[in-house]
Amino acid sequence: MLNAIVGDANLLTADNDVAPYCTDWSGRYHGRTRAVVRPASTDEVAAVVRCCVEHSVPLVPQAGNTSLCGGATPHASGDEVVISLSRLNRVRAIDADNATMTVEAGMPLAAVQNAAANSGLLFPLSLAAEGSCLIGGNLSTNAGGTSVLRYGNARDLVVGLEVVLADGRVWSSLRGLRKDNTGYDLKHLFLGSEGTLGIITAAVLKLFPQPRTSVTAWAAIMDVAGAVALLKSMRAALGDRLTGFELVSADCVALACSQFPTLNDPLPGHPWYALIQADDTAAKSPLDKEIESALGDAIAEDVVRDAIIAQSVAQADALWSLREHIPDAQRREGSNMKHDISVPVSGIPVFLDRARGALDVAFPGVRYVVFGHLGDGNLHYNLSPPMNVTSDDFIAETPRANRIVYDLVAELGGSFSAEHGIGQMKRGELARYKPAIEIELMQRIKRALDPQALLNPGKVLP
Repeated sequence: MLNAIVGDANLLTADNDVAPYCTDWSGRYHGRTRAVVRPASTDEVAAVVRCCVEHSVPLVPQAGNTSLCGGATPHASGDEVVISLSRLNRVRAIDADNATMTVEAGMPLAAVQNAAANSGLLFPLSLAAEGSCLIGGNLSTNAGGTSVLRYGNARDLVVGLEVVLADGRVWSSLRGLRKDNTGYDLKHLFLGSEGTLGIITAAVLKLFPQPRTSVTAWAAIMDVAGAVALLKSMRAALGDRLTGFELVSADCVALACSQFPTLNDPLPGHPWYALIQADDTAAKSPLDKEIESALGDAIAEDVVRDAIIAQSVAQADALWSLREHIPDAQRREGSNMKHDISVPVSGIPVFLDRARGALDVAFPGVRYVVFGHLGDGNLHYNLSPPMNVTSDDFIAETPRANRIVYDLVAELGGSFSAEHGIGQMKRGELARYKPAIEIELMQRIKRALDPQALLNPGKVLP
């Protein structure tokens, strides 16, 4: 039946053909599937959903399969069908006057960025996996990335959606309206829902003016309190031209350089670094002088120990490459515990100090790989095993480490999942830390939109 919808070539059933769709990017989650279906249009997605619903077959929507929480990986039962959105990869429209573009869910994020740039505009969502992740997955997980400080999360960049519902009907709100105060804003039900309420097939995205002046700087800092102070002073000096402010530990720099020898440590010998990005749409902006002045003041106040400002696009790219290679470097080194947490920016120094104190006692010799988006309070707080402990033994202790990290995050008013979502990995944490009334409301919404519970079962909700 499914081959009649998508064609024999786009219905995969052989073990070798479906294997790439059954393991997540991190290699942590492995599943099985009845088949992988690759529709090429919204109508085909809807027909596939109707066929599966008719036979009570659960569906796992999958975009670029770069989830870090197992959110797009089928379960081991093998009774699910994976529906890959990779062939829905077209730009449907660009409205430059309205500063919007309509794209299908299977477009790689980098391709969306390039299409906007070719029209003289900017789509600002940016993250390390942008060459392989697909925009549908970005929207279904409410991705964050390096520009949230200025432009917001993925949900802030969407004005309209097209969604295939759990019964195979299509709900379309592909209008480029920034103001539409006509009842519930339904798109926000599907943004961040990880394919459990509907399958996003297209979106109308906000575009922005292309920066004409960009400045990238790398600052060496003694401690994280100094990084928070530098962020405050940079925001005061630059306002909304401050696009990104990343925190990177010396251990992260060392790890990235060891795994990727072509990378260079630009300012060795310091415990912490800030990667700063600022952009201006003015062609003759004094942005470089303003950043130089702000960094000079920070050095005079002993907040910053040393700093460099990229003098070319190549130098700026090299600094960002160092930051973006950290996740791959850690994956190459071996298994680790990943924590995608957020706390108010003011609480980050307290979190890091108290978490380290507790984890050093619980796991003597544990190694910290700490980096992330300080500007919006989101850190990737990853733990690597002590040198004398095997990866398997260390990973077995993940629940104990999670309690230390997540209990502290909750105490500080933070979140145990800042931008990676829930997937399979964090369902138990959702039950532990979300108020019961929030869980109940989410379950009611799930039952209302997917009464047979066939869309991405076993994900998100406890």
